[in-house]
Amino acid sequence: MERVQFEQEQMLDQLKDFVERGIFTEHEVKQIMQKRTAFETALVRRIPKKSDYLRYAAYEMELEALRRKRLVRIPRPQEPHEATVSNYVLVHRQFHILERAVRRFKTDVALWLQYIAVAQKWRARSLVGSVTARALQLHPNVPALYIVAAAHELDHATPSAARILLQRGIRMNPDSVDLWREYVKMELGFVESLRRHWEALGIKIGEGVGKGKEKARERTAEVEGQGDEMGDGEAERMEAEAEDAGEDGEAARRAIMEGAIVKSIISSAAKALPKIELFTSLHETLVGYPCPPALRSALLDHLFALLQTTLPADPAATRLSTTRFLTQDLDGPELVEALGTANERLANAVREQGANAGGLAAVYAAFAQEWCEKAIDDSLKGYLITSLQLLARRTHGVGSPALLAATVTLLTSHHDTLSAHLPPAANTPAKILRLARKYTGREDSKSSAAVWLARLEAEKRFATNKQDVEAAWDEARGAVAGDGIEGIWVWGLD
Repeated sequence: MERVQFEQEQMLDQLKDFVERGIFTEHEVKQIMQKRTAFETALVRRIPKKSDYLRYAAYEMELEALRRKRLVRIPRPQEPHEATVSNYVLVHRQFHILERAVRRFKTDVALWLQYIAVAQKWRARSLVGSVTARALQLHPNVPALYIVAAAHELDHATPSAARILLQRGIRMNPDSVDLWREYVKMELGFVESLRRHWEALGIKIGEGVGKGKEKARERTAEVEGQGDEMGDGEAERMEAEAEDAGEDGEAARRAIMEGAIVKSIISSAAKALPKIELFTSLHETLVGYPCPPALRSALLDHLFALLQTTLPADPAATRLSTTRFLTQDLDGPELVEALGTANERLANAVREQGANAGGLAAVYAAFAQEWCEKAIDDSLKGYLITSLQLLARRTHGVGSPALLAATVTLLTSHHDTLSAHLPPAANTPAKILRLARKYTGREDSKSSAAVWLARLEAEKRFATNKQDVEAAWDEARGAVAGDGIEGIWVWGLD
């Protein structure tokens, strides 16, 4: 209890100042003292809880919010009022409580992040830096801490420190997609800042010439060959070269503006982490980041070239590549053309793999279902369903169950609105039921849970009597084997 008494003594001058400034009444100050005493007592027990610290900090935040509101209503004197302890003490108490919390729970990363967030909220720059440094010493394998620390440095115009932090984080966590994405994003911002800086200085990027261009390309090749090491300081060296006068400086500036730094990072990322999650994340970053269209196109070309060589047989990679130009902002003829091209390329890839297109067939089925759920023209939905049905009819083997199930599901769910756009073989409830029953009788799909579930939904919606639905469910429970069998058994219990 000595700690509680010590904390109470530290509050006296603070609470007295609140009363003198007219922010809180004496009765309110007594309530604050009682509340704080209860919190402090909870913190000194043998086994403290993290929630006690968080509730205590939240209470101090509420007090600070109340103080600010009341300060606005208090009449201010003509002369500037001298700052007193009440101006900052509640914020300092928040830091003090969270500091005690992280010392007690050093392994709790979420608590460190909360401490950093509170310090950022009150713009305590030096505190944010010191807390992130301590957190990184204790948790060097947590990517989120490097990202927060780098973002803090960028907010205060120190890109070199941010770059060093991200490079260090990547060396410690080379399999972190988030770190690679943030590193690419930071260098994109670096390129944009250089472009604006050079424009302000009147430096124009002309035609790249002679040895300077070759030197820039050699520098980029060196970075790409360094893999995980990332070529520490490469961006600074290229920037320094860009500032040089003459042909070499011109070539370096052109290389930077064409994305040489970012391309080298993407190449290193693909080498260190050859996974579809990385390529998907980098693709979203490049598409969404505000940069010149020529630079974006060049970077996307580089990314998809790496994707083709790194993951040539990955179904998700095939979809990402084939749907590259099918973006969410398309409309009208552009959407029709892009959707048709992506659909044909993906369907051709399934046909080429034939019986080995299991994963790719599932990807194509998901693609068709996803776009049929979007707010696009009904004729486009009918085109996708027709294409899916034709592909399911021609494809036999491992990949066909996914296509068959998606075909029946889409025909069942969109029959009412798309009957005029559906193929003649499946544009009535009777034809859809006949098709679903046919699919569950095929050798390559008669034991597939997905195909049977699609048929059961069709039976439930279109069957003329309940006995047909019960008979189909009985047949499904006896036919399905493997993954998804539990879904068949519980289907009729709804």
